[in-house]
Amino acid sequence: MAGAVSGRLGRLGTAHHKYDATGEAPWVRYTLITVAVLFLTLFLFVPLASVFYEALRKGVQTYWEALVEPDAWSAIQLTLTVAAIAVPLNLVFGVAAAWAIAKFEFPGKNLLITLIDLPFSVSPVISGLVYVLLFGAQGWLGPWLQTHDIKIMFAVPGIVLATIFVTFPFVARELIPLMQAQGSEEEEAAIVLGASGWQTFRHITLPNIRWGLLYGVILCNARAMGEFGAVSVVSGHIRGLTNTMPLHVEILYNEYNFAAAFAVASLLTLLALVTLGIKTLVELRARKENEDAAVEAPLAALQGQAS
Repeated sequence: MAGAVSGRLGRLGTAHHKYDATGEAPWVRYTLITVAVLFLTLFLFVPLASVFYEALRKGVQTYWEALVEPDAWSAIQLTLTVAAIAVPLNLVFGVAAAWAIAKFEFPGKNLLITLIDLPFSVSPVISGLVYVLLFGAQGWLGPWLQTHDIKIMFAVPGIVLATIFVTFPFVARELIPLMQAQGSEEEEAAIVLGASGWQTFRHITLPNIRWGLLYGVILCNARAMGEFGAVSVVSGHIRGLTNTMPLHVEILYNEYNFAAAFAVASLLTLLALVTLGIKTLVELRARKENEDAAVEAPLAALQGQAS
């Protein structure tokens, strides 16, 4: 009886080595990998390659002239300026919101979480229309703004407001689950030992969330530079004044100026690839740090037991 059982277990062990942990045959795994690679090639790598091919097809000189042309340079500057304003503001809001949600219980907490997720469920075009209804000439605050000569719609402030709205969930959504998982024991211990709120944040909370914070900032910046729908509604498409890079690409393409359109699009693609590279480095660094911490923790426990 024991021999039969051991023989059956041996056969099961041999069968287990033929497949991986999930139980599927190797051909299933290879088929899935092939389908994924083909999908990425067709819908990601080929379009990316075509952007750079079309941008450089008429030569480097034409490519460079399209980028240094005054309207294009203005669009580049406006895109970077809007991102430079929106990202730090969303960083401050994201840290404050995540701190409040993860560390405290208060009335309206679930409502705050819902509002943070709102830009994910509302079309960017709709969010742009909301700003038009608020600050437009026929909007609720439009007459008052006109009386005081304050221009928000079809100007840089409107673009900044629309960009902030569509990007403010990214930092908060990266930090909330991270801070909830970490708990508040370390902060409470620091406060008991006499640390101030700022000292606790700077020496305890910030080091614990730095990789999640940086990851959220990277995603926020990428969305801020590439936003089209909301910005298109509130910008007015004024050349040299309120056109960001995505809007400038659309105008050039509609005018059949394909070389210039793809040139500006290639620059926007390069910025996206740089952002993706930084994101990958952050993920690798964070993973390495977590692995080192996982190795050091048992060693420290063993040393404590030995002592």
